[in-house]
Amino acid sequence: QIFQPLHTLRSAEKELLPGFHQFEWQPALKNVSSSQDVGIIDGLSGWTSFVDDVPAETIARRFRYDVALVSALKDLEEDIMDGLRERGLDDSTCTSGFTVMVKESCDGMGDVSEKHGSGPAVPEKAVRFSFTIMSIAVRAEEEEDAVTIFREQKPNSELSCRPLCLMFVDESDHETLTAILGPVVAERKAMLESRLILSIGGLQRSFRFFFRGTGYDEKMVREMEGMEASGSTYVCTLCDSTRAQASENMVLHSITRSHGENLERYEIWRTNPFSESAEELRDRVKGISAKPFIETQPTLD
Repeated sequence: QIFQPLHTLRSAEKELLPGFHQFEWQPALKNVSSSQDVGIIDGLSGWTSFVDDVPAETIARRFRYDVALVSALKDLEEDIMDGLRERGLDDSTCTSGFTVMVKESCDGMGDVSEKHGSGPAVPEKAVRFSFTIMSIAVRAEEEEDAVTIFREQKPNSELSCRPLCLMFVDESDHETLTAILGPVVAERKAMLESRLILSIGGLQRSFRFFFRGTGYDEKMVREMEGMEASGSTYVCTLCDSTRAQASENMVLHSITRSHGENLERYEIWRTNPFSESAEELRDRVKGISAKPFIETQPTLD
């Protein structure tokens, strides 16, 4: 070991650090650095290795999404192996076909201002974006159906919820949220089109990820999907009912909104192709007045 070149020793040393895991994406993630020893990132201006490297006026810090997911899976390594054993699956044949369901959450943290300290001046509000691994399933070779080998017992607990990004920003500041969470969304999109190769139980296994954004309160969903705020006459974040319509009909509601549709409506709002008055235009887009940037799917919880 001693007489190896320095860079080999360095990389060997790195692998002994807690939280360092060797992994690979196939195909490689688009728009994401291939560096594996990523620590905390300044949420707006790029990579840093250590917390201390970030300038004091940083307004957001986060982990890279794929690195955080790898770390979460490694934490569940024993649970995954136990799940395979309990289901009577031979772990040496289960090397591919794993699917991971991830629940995303995002909410304001209220007033976090320093009342008497002499720290840097920061906005008084903070927002936290986090995720929970809800379940892991595997489809064994020659089998039709996937078998669930891990299910989070306390999906709404603080203990299973992993922070990904912390921001000093008011949750109603759509522009700043978009700037900070835009790269997170890009990383998530890249991961949907790729498979993670990671060593679990001593064997390389391949994982696919599915994301559900159900841990947002209504205020946040409206913010993310570009809808008017909670005082709007359009009462529902899932359908186009106004308050008057909803009060007349309490039963027949259907989920009619989709992220794609909201994007189209924003374009109509922006371009006003039919040269309508503000009131007519608002009625046409049903209260979509900003560009939605995170797809929130109302399922799972």
